[in-house]
Amino acid sequence: MTAAEGYDVGAADPAQERLRRWRLVLGGDAADGTGCALSGRDAAMDAALAALYGKGDKPQSGRTARDRSAGLGASAPSVARWLGDIRTYFPSSVVQVMQRDAIDRLGLATLLLEPEMLEAVDADVHLVGTLLSLNKAMPETTKETARAVVRKVVEDLEKRLATRTRATLTGALDRSARVHRPRHHDIDWHRTIAANLKHYLPEYRTVVPERLIGYGRASQSVKKEVILCIDQSGSMAASVVYASVFGAVLASMRSISTRLVVFDTAVVDLTDQLDDPVDVLFGTQLGGGTDINRALAYCQSQITRPAETVVVLISDLYEGGIRDEMLKRVAAMKASGVQFVTLLALSDEGAPAYDREHAAALAALGAPAFACTPDLFPEVMAAAIEKRPLPIPDTT
Repeated sequence: MTAAEGYDVGAADPAQERLRRWRLVLGGDAADGTGCALSGRDAAMDAALAALYGKGDKPQSGRTARDRSAGLGASAPSVARWLGDIRTYFPSSVVQVMQRDAIDRLGLATLLLEPEMLEAVDADVHLVGTLLSLNKAMPETTKETARAVVRKVVEDLEKRLATRTRATLTGALDRSARVHRPRHHDIDWHRTIAANLKHYLPEYRTVVPERLIGYGRASQSVKKEVILCIDQSGSMAASVVYASVFGAVLASMRSISTRLVVFDTAVVDLTDQLDDPVDVLFGTQLGGGTDINRALAYCQSQITRPAETVVVLISDLYEGGIRDEMLKRVAAMKASGVQFVTLLALSDEGAPAYDREHAAALAALGAPAFACTPDLFPEVMAAAIEKRPLPIPDTT
């Protein structure tokens, strides 16, 4: 469909152009009814689409672009040629979708264990997730290439996200430190006026502030502690990638002490690797079960200043551990002053399938669960640091 919409045939007859588009959409089976033949670039685009999205019910021999039957073959060279074709005919955003579909539909994940294939693909967050899930099966000859692919994606994400995250959270840290003898530029006029309304002078139509309220300036000492607790089950792959990048950005800020914990049925603290998010990612093990209660127990044991701590749980909430204990831990942390944030996903795709009963129970404790995009995450963290309502996206 993208092929049909994305290319201009110049001065083609409108009726013929309409048939051409329908032909590209329908795929050329006998029942498509268009009677439109493709040639040149259109035929090549159709063949690339057919290899991925065709029915796969026709024999390999004698196949033409009209046969629309799936198959890239089992060899890396044929897949590499197909990858080159789709980059020629489609924009990069569509290429990444088609690569993802090829991995899912045609079982091409094992081919990603070959260095030549890794060098041919366009890397994105989802490809990184696939590579991480294959990490244990990856031969030594491929690991360095895989790390290079992952590093490129991570560096691109850091460039996109780091500056805004640091700026947003630095402002939040400043505002979270209220002082009563602020400098002029640091006065919070809204709070100052509200606190001094009883000193309003009608004859002068003004408020005489007896007490100033303002923002402190975040010093180089640690002001807040953040614990990122990340579910590394297979469905959370994109969230693990983004959370690792954000963890590295937060760890680079002197005023925030950052801890990164990943879990399935076991708990692993990767804080000492936060200076390199690629090391963090290769320290994860996507897949397996889930024990949120055990992970939160570990996080709870690391909290030394509850009132200055933000715990971010990133999970689809399918708990394999002790549900009631999990909820008791969340309630206890909140009662001690911890700001608790529950994210069903940290990705661009929105909320995955998740345990709605657990989400409702957490909401009842004052920790509503919601999906968060990477662009929204700095605002969520700023709100948690300032102890104000979280900017929960409207999903209605």
